[in-house]
Amino acid sequence: MSFIILDRDGVINEDSDAYIKSPEEWIPIPGSLEAIALLSRKGFRLVVLTNQSGLARGLFDAAALDRIHAKMLAAIAQAGGRLEAIFHCPHGPEDGCACRKPKPGLFRAFAERYGVDLHQVPAVGDSYRDLEAAWAVGATPILLETGKGQRTLARHPDLDIPIFPNLYAAAQHLIHYHA
Repeated sequence: MSFIILDRDGVINEDSDAYIKSPEEWIPIPGSLEAIALLSRKGFRLVVLTNQSGLARGLFDAAALDRIHAKMLAAIAQAGGRLEAIFHCPHGPEDGCACRKPKPGLFRAFAERYGVDLHQVPAVGDSYRDLEAAWAVGATPILLETGKGQRTLARHPDLDIPIFPNLYAAAQHLIHYHA
């Protein structure tokens, strides 16, 4: 079974410049849960790699993040989908860690835990840092126009990667070209 890497905020759920700090603020993007269910049914294994600097900034704690992820996992399961795992970076941009995207630490931690060669593994994101982390490990970046995707496209109009309006459109492409 093939893996697909997903960012969380702006890919699965609505993003917020004020951060997603509670389960109540976690709102799925229309079609994203159905996309995860579709990919799951087609035999793909999905993993989320997400920066969560709100932890370092003191905006929420690990228990709140666990509740947010429990809500997300329940919503995905109710739609018929499944995530293999969620990897998160708890650090802020000034912490100098190796895991905060655009650095590839989350990708490497995932690859090590699952024994995966990241070369050409699809990595779906909405920000340039998601793309940079994917490129750093040889994964295949895919940009969504949801979340920060429009801003990313405006700043980088010459991107030569697959770009889709949302996760459901990307899922249809992945099923067709990577099955």
